[in-house]
Amino acid sequence: MGSQRNGFNKEGFVLSVDVGTTSIRCHVYDKEAQIRGSCTTEIVPLYPEVGHVEMDPDALWKGFVAVVKGAVQDAGVQMRQIQALGMSTQRGTFTTWDRKTGVPFHNFITWQDQRAADLVKSWNRSCTMKAIRGVMKVLYFLTRQKRSLAASLIVFSTQHVTMRLVWALTHYKQVREAIAEGNCCFGTIDTWLLFKLTKGQLHATDYSNASATGVFDTYQMCWSEFLCSLVSVPVSIFPRVENTGQDFGSTDPSIFGMPIPIMSVMADQQAAMFGECCFDVGDVKITMGTGTFMNINTGRKPHTSLAGLYPVVGWKIGSEVVYLAEGNSADTGTAIKWAQELELFSDVQETSAMAYSVSDSDGVCFVPSFSGLQAPLNDPKACASLMGLKPSTTKHHLVRAILESVAFRNKQLYETMIRETHIPITKIRVDGGVSSNDFVMQLTADLFGRKVARPQHHEMSCLGAAFVAGLGVGFWRTREELKRLQNTEKVFLPRGPPKEGACCPSGEYIPVLQSWERALRRSMNWYKP
Repeated sequence: MGSQRNGFNKEGFVLSVDVGTTSIRCHVYDKEAQIRGSCTTEIVPLYPEVGHVEMDPDALWKGFVAVVKGAVQDAGVQMRQIQALGMSTQRGTFTTWDRKTGVPFHNFITWQDQRAADLVKSWNRSCTMKAIRGVMKVLYFLTRQKRSLAASLIVFSTQHVTMRLVWALTHYKQVREAIAEGNCCFGTIDTWLLFKLTKGQLHATDYSNASATGVFDTYQMCWSEFLCSLVSVPVSIFPRVENTGQDFGSTDPSIFGMPIPIMSVMADQQAAMFGECCFDVGDVKITMGTGTFMNINTGRKPHTSLAGLYPVVGWKIGSEVVYLAEGNSADTGTAIKWAQELELFSDVQETSAMAYSVSDSDGVCFVPSFSGLQAPLNDPKACASLMGLKPSTTKHHLVRAILESVAFRNKQLYETMIRETHIPITKIRVDGGVSSNDFVMQLTADLFGRKVARPQHHEMSCLGAAFVAGLGVGFWRTREELKRLQNTEKVFLPRGPPKEGACCPSGEYIPVLQSWERALRRSMNWYKP
């Protein structure tokens, strides 16, 4: 081992951290994009009140430092062999802190948090918003500019930062005082980590993260002065927006014992897109984690959606900007985890076999809506529900109905995307924890009528941030090289017309889908304000 170890010391590595909703993971990658060492720690969500979902900023920071040290140790390499650090983070989760002391004014308010739901509703119904939409319709009529059309359809959502930030400004006196003194920093998770990694030297974010906040103008590529003045949030609290892949400076040497160049900062869905090598227009990736996120590469133009798809910046590297259109469904992993806590099964790996053990869900429909329904239905007040239960219903039927609902939401998002973007789909790649479920993957391929590929690495966000960081330091040279490093573990082909004894191809799913859509409608607008 000794001589090999010494040989290792000349070798370089790229390190990448992914801050998800339930965990922080760090991987050390070699030139072949193989994982040499890993470390994970759990994120403990805090629920101070019903509908409030928070995270402790200091716990997050300690967890980040711990996984980096742990992964380097696990890889059996030295910190000095790490040539670049990349990070990918969940989006729309933010806090505010004191510019001088670096002390947060409150916990992170996460993307799942519903405290601003009523605020969202009253703003969306307000005369101001109606007036803005009206003016924008007229502007669109006169100019035929797609962005006026998008603005005429503007609605606030709880997943975007805007209204949760307005809530924080109204409820936290300290934040208002700091703003008055010009001493308040706003930041999503990446911004907070950059601030901590550089000991307060850097108050910055990148275009992919900024574009997912809802406060950023993707057409002008800057924070929206208009929106900020509309909701009375000062633009001065926002970080500087930088390229996704570039030298953000180095980590303070006191943290890891030596400085490490920070070479990429990326939002998790966009990072997964890069990790899947979806570099071309029409490439689609679906990440099925806590929520499902479906993204299509729309190239150099932001897509203007009429059905709740969201235009985000995929990445900006050098002068190249790539835009994505995104649809999401909030409760994918959440629904499966919930079923596990009800003890419908003990190991997630069993669920595929359980679903296949019955020929159908026996008329049971599950609506995966613990945090409302997103595109194309866009109803934050919808409830999660199980309908069509009978005395004959077994655990297996329930599990099958839950897994089916995940594939049905995939189909809804996919059809919305095709209908809206008019972009021919070139390839579909699926990642995230739930993608390891063969039943969901096969049903998704059947319903799409298209081949769907699952990569060998399930954690694509981490790999994507590593790819961008590695390209930045010449660890990898070109995107073609990255494509060659990509390994597909399994390809799911759509099954054709039913053969004797074959299980449920897509044609047989039409009535099931129809009753599921009925269940969706019955679950809508359940929670009264």
